[in-house]
Amino acid sequence: MDTGPAQQAPIVARGVRKRFAGNARPALDGVDLTVQAGRVCALLGGNGAGKTTMVRILTTLTRADEGTVRVAGWDVVGQATQVRASIGLVGQYAALDELLSARENLELFGRLAGLNRHRARVRASELLETAGLTEVGRRAVGTFSGGMRRRLDLATSLITTPAVLFIDEPTTGLDPQARHDLWASVRVLADAGTTVLLTTQYLEEADELADDVVILREGAVIAQGTQEDLKSLVGEPRWELRRPTLEDVYLHLHATRPAGAPAS
Repeated sequence: MDTGPAQQAPIVARGVRKRFAGNARPALDGVDLTVQAGRVCALLGGNGAGKTTMVRILTTLTRADEGTVRVAGWDVVGQATQVRASIGLVGQYAALDELLSARENLELFGRLAGLNRHRARVRASELLETAGLTEVGRRAVGTFSGGMRRRLDLATSLITTPAVLFIDEPTTGLDPQARHDLWASVRVLADAGTTVLLTTQYLEEADELADDVVILREGAVIAQGTQEDLKSLVGEPRWELRRPTLEDVYLHLHATRPAGAPAS
C-alpha cells in the first residue's frame, strides 16, 4: 500500500555502490549523500569521479547495485513513477527538437507532462519570460546559440515546477556571459525554494552557486560540508590581489557596452 512520501530531506542516499561490467573499479563506492530542502548542493569532481552515475541513480535512470536512495520522499526503485513526477532533470546535452521553435518545444513538454493545451501554452509563456527568451520564442531552436539552448533546456525541466531539480554539468562549453546568465537562473530557482543538485568540474561554479559541496574522487566521497566548512580546512581567510583576466574583461564589456555597439 502506498502511504505517500516519507517526511525527510528531499535527497537521501546511503551506501550507494555501482559497478559497470569491464571496469576494474566501481563507479560509486559506498556514497552517502543528504541534501536539505531549498539548498543547492554541488557534486564536485573530475571526469570519472562518479558524478553523472550518481545523478542517473537519483533520477531513476540507473539502478544502484547496493544502497538505499529516496528522492522527494520516494524510494527510487519501488516508487520510481512518483520520483519522476517530483523532479526535473537537465542532462549534459540539451534534449530539444531543433526543428521546433522554443515555444513549441515548451508546449510539447507541457503536453507530455500532462498539462492541457491551454495550460501548456500559458506555462510556455511564463517559462520563456523566466528564461529571457520571449523575443526569440518563435525561432527554431536550431538557430539558437549554446547559451540560449541551455537556458531553454533548463526551462523545459521546470514545466511542472519540480520540488527537486538535477542539473548535470550545467555550463560545459558555454561562453563566460552564458555561464553567468545560467548561474543567475539557478540562483532564482534556489531562492524560490527549489532543492537543486548540480554536478560540476569547475571550482568557480561550485563556489558561485553551492550552499553545500560534496567532493567525489574515483567513486568515493572524500569531503563534504558547507562552503565555509570546507574552506576552513585549508587555513584562515585571506585577501588575494590578482591581475584581471580576459574573462573579467569580456564580462565587463558585455555589462557596460550597449548591444550592437562596436568594440573600441
